[in-house]
Amino acid sequence: MATKKPKSSAKSKTTRTTKPKETKKVEKAEVIASKTECKSCFAGFFSKKYEEKESILTIFKNHKFYGALLGEIIGTLLVTLLLFALSLMGLSSIATYSFAVIAIFVGIYAFSGACLNPIITVGMMATRRMSVIRGVMYILAEIVGAWLGWLIFNSFHLAGGDTAYAVPAMAEVAEGQFFVIAMIEMIAAIIVAFFYARALKYKKSVFTFAAVVAGGFAFVMVVSYVISAAFLGVNSNFIVNPAAALMFQIFPSAGENFGEIFGGICQALSIYVLLPAIGGVLGFYLSDFAGKLSSED
Repeated sequence: MATKKPKSSAKSKTTRTTKPKETKKVEKAEVIASKTECKSCFAGFFSKKYEEKESILTIFKNHKFYGALLGEIIGTLLVTLLLFALSLMGLSSIATYSFAVIAIFVGIYAFSGACLNPIITVGMMATRRMSVIRGVMYILAEIVGAWLGWLIFNSFHLAGGDTAYAVPAMAEVAEGQFFVIAMIEMIAAIIVAFFYARALKYKKSVFTFAAVVAGGFAFVMVVSYVISAAFLGVNSNFIVNPAAALMFQIFPSAGENFGEIFGGICQALSIYVLLPAIGGVLGFYLSDFAGKLSSED
């Protein structure tokens, strides 16, 4: 009996000493699992999200690509006509504008995904949702579509002779207002791109997708119009669409010398093209970053 007691005590010691080791192993496993979960949260953040086989050698062989380009031309043409009409009708037509944007995006979405804005296209390329060759061709198609929209609108204006309305143009940026207008244009581009990126989550329901996009555009136009009119004293300095902005006579047509004209061109490109494009990229990345943090599929 005396020899058995030490054995039992040895067993109890071993059981007492093994329990803390097991709990430590479990805690370490939980820490490692949490770290790997954080790493996997951002896994594939910069990975390709478009078709792997798409390249400059294959994209032009697909007839669907030409349908997509035609869709971008038609859609941007309609958006440009709408913006010209909205510029003449004023802020009271925002509700009509929203319904029109929904109709355009629903009608064009099946062709090309309905980017219809170089801001969106640049954001899609930067976040690798779209190949570079497709994005460049989309931007060219959007510029052509905007030019056709301006051509149609201006043709009717010229056919009407002397009328009370002139073809809308961007107001000249006053001295000291460059930074303010540029920042508002860039912030508006971030919001538009963010809404579009969020709308892509609902792409199975085309109407929901179009409604989210239209809501983002309407929100930006109302806020930009109110801020520019109330604080800056101008009523037509925000388009948030570089392709359409080029048709609103943003470049100076006269100047005292070449340096003044060139400076005006660089200023217009910075406000209406470069900064909105940067804003589009930031808007898409902001959406992706928020989605990754929330572990959104």
